[in-house]
Amino acid sequence: MTDASDDPAGERPVDSPSEADAGERPTDAERDRLTPEEIEEKYDFEDFGPRDMAEMTYDEWEAAFDEDSWITGRDLLDRVEADLKNRVADRDVFAVVERIEREGEPQLLAYSDEGYAVVYPDGTVEGSGTVLRDVKPSVALASMESYDVPEMPEGEVLPDPAEVPEGSGQLGNQLMQIIAAVHVLAGVGLFAAWIAVGLPIVAAVAALGFFVFGVFVFLLVANARLSDRFRAEEYRNRLRAVGLEDDERPDFLPGEGDEPPESLADAAEPGDDGEAETGVSSASESGN
Repeated sequence: MTDASDDPAGERPVDSPSEADAGERPTDAERDRLTPEEIEEKYDFEDFGPRDMAEMTYDEWEAAFDEDSWITGRDLLDRVEADLKNRVADRDVFAVVERIEREGEPQLLAYSDEGYAVVYPDGTVEGSGTVLRDVKPSVALASMESYDVPEMPEGEVLPDPAEVPEGSGQLGNQLMQIIAAVHVLAGVGLFAAWIAVGLPIVAAVAALGFFVFGVFVFLLVANARLSDRFRAEEYRNRLRAVGLEDDERPDFLPGEGDEPPESLADAAEPGDDGEAETGVSSASESGN
């Protein structure tokens, strides 16, 4: 039998080895944290895109990527600029992309008629509106060495408003109009023959079917051409709004006017508050 007086004062006797190892057991957070191997199985980094980046948590980001391997500085701005301009050229993003310098620090500015985003050399991004949402994935991807940035496109990626065509697919519209005209003429001719020659009633039904189908195709073509005109005019108006026609930049840009209007603040994502951080800096701060 053990005398309690022999135990060191203030210490509780250890009854079993399991209790001695209890302090070394991993916490629930440590058990739930994925390893780099598990993250590689969860995400396809050979085809890693903005959608995957949006689903990825900060803990998964830290576990998958080595902080020392992140690209920063002018190299990051160059990569983000090339990636964004390619997305603009592919009509995936609508924005004007410019290199600027404020207080002696090089920065990348992307803006549209609905918002803006400023990318800093350390990977921080601030701004508001839909452009901020579109720029975040490019900054995150461009900061990774494993991401192959496309080549910088040549020339202007946004067209001049006067150069925007009314629509596309003229050849297809013309072919559809020819088909519609043939069906209308066939319907009229068959109906005239039914009256003149006394063809069976089936001929009159067929004539009506040809005529209705031809008119329906004409309406489809007219609606498509009208929609193309509306879309082209809307696109031209957006190009004018960002100053591509008169070089007048939006007032909400940094240094161009006062605080962003309420519409831009409302358009910002929850938690943005007119300013957001992502990329290299935000990932590193999540671990603090």
